[in-house]
Amino acid sequence: MRRTTTLNRRRFLGSGAAAVLTAAASWILGSSCRSTQSDARSQKKVPVGGHPWVYAATQPNYDIYPVLDQIFADMSYAGLDGIELMHTVLRYPGAVERIKALSNEHNLPVIGTSFGGAMWDRTQHEAVFGDARLVVTRLAKLGGQTFGTSVGKAPQTKTAAQLDAQAELLRRIMTLCRDNGVVLNLHNHTYEVEDGMHDLNGTLARIPEVKLGPDLNWLVRGNVDPVSFIRTFGRQIVFLHLRDQKADGTWSEAMGEGNMDYVAIGKALREVKFAGEAVIELAHERDFKPTRPLRDSFKMSRAYVKQTLGF
Repeated sequence: MRRTTTLNRRRFLGSGAAAVLTAAASWILGSSCRSTQSDARSQKKVPVGGHPWVYAATQPNYDIYPVLDQIFADMSYAGLDGIELMHTVLRYPGAVERIKALSNEHNLPVIGTSFGGAMWDRTQHEAVFGDARLVVTRLAKLGGQTFGTSVGKAPQTKTAAQLDAQAELLRRIMTLCRDNGVVLNLHNHTYEVEDGMHDLNGTLARIPEVKLGPDLNWLVRGNVDPVSFIRTFGRQIVFLHLRDQKADGTWSEAMGEGNMDYVAIGKALREVKFAGEAVIELAHERDFKPTRPLRDSFKMSRAYVKQTLGF
């Protein structure tokens, strides 16, 4: 906080006024500089990475493993700070060695990975946990530290018993992550936040300490105001997915070409002192024809995030 000095009017009128003014100005300037330097030291840089969904969307079975070389090259070109993988690539034998080589070649660290499974279905628990164990241990070998987890959509609104099962498996995976130096965060699509956030609130009621990694655009599509969400849950938010959409509700080609209010979002993030990680996750409608290479859309998006959020 900037400190101020109040000068006594009689002393100002006295013969020592000039000396008092000089000393006061010097003290204020020095205090302001010290405060600015302290603030700069205390601010943690928010890394801004990329998520490769937009590449997966055009691949058979959404498998990005065959195009990892292009993804790493494009995200490095775009000036991103790292990459959040999709967990399916970590299932491949030799994935750790290949990804580590690409990470070193392009100076693009692995931030973490997204992950998902039908956690509400108790009959699938062991299969989902086995998959999580494989992915988390391989992620840790790559230095990744975030595990953005989706709990899976049920055919109908989840029952209390299904939410209990979901929370039970999440706790097991949270322990697995902690044992490997990884932090689980709850990622959301629309299904977690629709219907008054029934699904997400059901999880939070059972695991109030769980960390959150909201996708701000999915919040909008689930009729949840991202600014209000950030202000409500700010202390738990450790990760962000960033994307933009136009006034008609369709996704924009790059961030900054839509109408989501990222200026207001940035203000809310500063209010809650967000200090986690963020990734740009572009997405395009099924029939959309890109007008530019994906690497350029990521680069434009990275510049927009810097401009509006300051990251």
